[in-house]
Amino acid sequence: MSVKYGILTLLFQQHRHGYELKIELDSLLGIKGKINPGQIYTTLDRLIRDQLVSSPGSDEQERKLFALEPAGEKELQKWLLEPVTYDSTKDDFFFKWSCARKIEFAQEKNMLEQQKALVIKEVMELTKLKTTFLLEGDENKYLLITGMLLHLEADLNWINQVANRSFS
Repeated sequence: MSVKYGILTLLFQQHRHGYELKIELDSLLGIKGKINPGQIYTTLDRLIRDQLVSSPGSDEQERKLFALEPAGEKELQKWLLEPVTYDSTKDDFFFKWSCARKIEFAQEKNMLEQQKALVIKEVMELTKLKTTFLLEGDENKYLLITGMLLHLEADLNWINQVANRSFS
């Protein structure tokens, strides 16, 4: 997740102060994690430097406000239209597995079984979470979890294919 584009997205909606950006970015991340406040202010400084964001003043509580500039809106729209590549060869496990194959690691089967167990555990946890979001009517988080589950399903299918080809 790019903090830069998260900030541009939130400022597209309205002027905001730093703490408000942090809360909203945490919400955008959903279950992925939390943003360090220092990262927000460092990013805001760069966005101001690059003339994508400005600071038009303060709110009634003397908190510095930030606003999206036309160049920032253009940058955001450009980014939103760029497709996101999915390159599984950069994934940590796939890299680790390639290394194991390269050295003919004797415990490759065990490695695959452990990874499969972890993926199954994640699928079970996310399935519970998906149900919760469905019942709460939180469609954005429901769809996010659905996408994550589809990726995990693909990973699980890949692990099964590797195991079936290598150890049959």
